[in-house]
Amino acid sequence: MQGTMETPLIPRHLRTEVETALLAARVVNVIGPRQAGKTTLVRDLLHTGRFITLDDSGVLAALEADPYGQLTILAAAAGDAPVIIDEIQRSRSLAVAIKRIVDEQRRPGQFLLTGSSNVFTNALVADSLAGRVQTLTLMPLSSAEIQVRGPAMILDWTTSAEADPQELPQPPVIDRGGYIDLVIRGGYPEIRTLPDRVRNRRYRDVINAIVERDVADVLKIRKSDALRRVIDQLAARTAEELSIEALCAMSGIQRATVEQYVDVLTSLGLLTRLGGWASGATKREVRRPKIHFMDCGMLSALRGFDHESFGPHGDPVAFGHMIETFVFDELTKSIPHQSDDWRLWHWRNQDGREIDIVAECDGSVVAIEVKASATLNAADMANLRWFKSQGPGRTRNVTGITFYLGNQILSFGDRIFAIPLSIFWAWPAL
Repeated sequence: MQGTMETPLIPRHLRTEVETALLAARVVNVIGPRQAGKTTLVRDLLHTGRFITLDDSGVLAALEADPYGQLTILAAAAGDAPVIIDEIQRSRSLAVAIKRIVDEQRRPGQFLLTGSSNVFTNALVADSLAGRVQTLTLMPLSSAEIQVRGPAMILDWTTSAEADPQELPQPPVIDRGGYIDLVIRGGYPEIRTLPDRVRNRRYRDVINAIVERDVADVLKIRKSDALRRVIDQLAARTAEELSIEALCAMSGIQRATVEQYVDVLTSLGLLTRLGGWASGATKREVRRPKIHFMDCGMLSALRGFDHESFGPHGDPVAFGHMIETFVFDELTKSIPHQSDDWRLWHWRNQDGREIDIVAECDGSVVAIEVKASATLNAADMANLRWFKSQGPGRTRNVTGITFYLGNQILSFGDRIFAIPLSIFWAWPAL
C-alpha cells in the first residue's frame, strides 16, 4: 500500500522567540488566527512538552471538571518540560488553576498555551495570569518563511547613517506572474499549495469556522449571515480607509453591530486597522484608519481571485490594493525581528496627499509607497520627495521607499529608493 505524502514542516521565525520566552516566563501564550500554524509550532517544531488540545471534547470536559487536579497530573508527567494546552480559549476555568500552579512552582516554562484570538488575552485568563505570562503572536507564513529565508530587516536598514543600498541583500529576480502567484496563495501553511479552486474553497471554510466557532467564543451572534456580509464588504475595501457608514449602507446592519463585528474580526487576527499618522505639523490630517486583511490568500478567496484575475484584462485597482496589503502584511510580520521598536501608520491630508504606510521609531520615519508595476521613473517619486522636503517629514529623519514589482534597487537621491518586493525574502536563512 502506497503511503501518503506529508507537507514538509516550514521553519517559523517565531520558534526562537518561543524558546527564549520559555526560559523567562512561567506561562507562554502563542496567539494567532485559526490555521496559521500554532499547533504545528508548539507540537511538531519545538519537540518538547506534554501536548493536549481542548478541541478534544473529552479532554475539555475532564479539565473543566477538575482543573487543578488534572493540570497537576499533567505538570508532573511533563517534568521540566512545559504542559502545552492547545485552543485554551475553549475553557473558562483553567486560568485560576494555572495561576495557582505557577505560583506554587515559580519556575519559567511551566505552561505553553495557544489560542486563536487576541480576545483570549484580554479576558479572564489575562486577568488571572497578569505578570506571569508572555504573549507572542503567530501570523500566517511570511514570504521569507515560505522561501526558508531569514526575517526581512528592511526597517532596521533605514536607521543606518547612510542607508547604503549596497548594504542590502540582492533581491531575487521574479516576474509579475511570480508575484501574483505568491500573493494569491497567501500564507496559511496547509492551504497555500493547493490548486486555485480547492484553495479558495478551503480558505472560505476557514472563514466559516471563524464565524461559527471562534467568534462564538467571544460574541453571541444571532445571524451569522450578517457577519459574513460584513466580512465580504471589508474584503472589497482592503487598503482603503474604514468607513463604518459605508459598511452599514452596504450590509444593512446597524452601526453598533458593525463596529462590534470589526472589533472581533480584528481581535481574531483576520484583519487590522492601520491608524492615521499624526505628524503634529498640521490639523488638516485625516485620522480615519485603513483596513488591511492579514492574509492575501484568504482575501483572494473572499473576492474570487485566481491566477487569471490580474492578467491584461484584470482590475488594476484591485491588484494595487492587494499588493499594498501584501507589503503591509510583510512589514507587520518582520517587525518583531527588528532591533528597534517600529510602529506602522498611514497618512493622508485633506488636500489629497497620502503615504500608503508610515513606519516610525525613535524619531526615524520611513515613508512607504507601493506600486503594482515593474517600471518606475523619477515622477513616481514626486510624492515621497514632497513629503520629505515640503510635507510633514521636513522636520524628521525620513527615508522614502517605493516597493514595486521590478528587480533592481534604485536610488533617487536624498534617501529615496525604489526597492523590489522580493527584498522581503532576500535575507539569509537563520
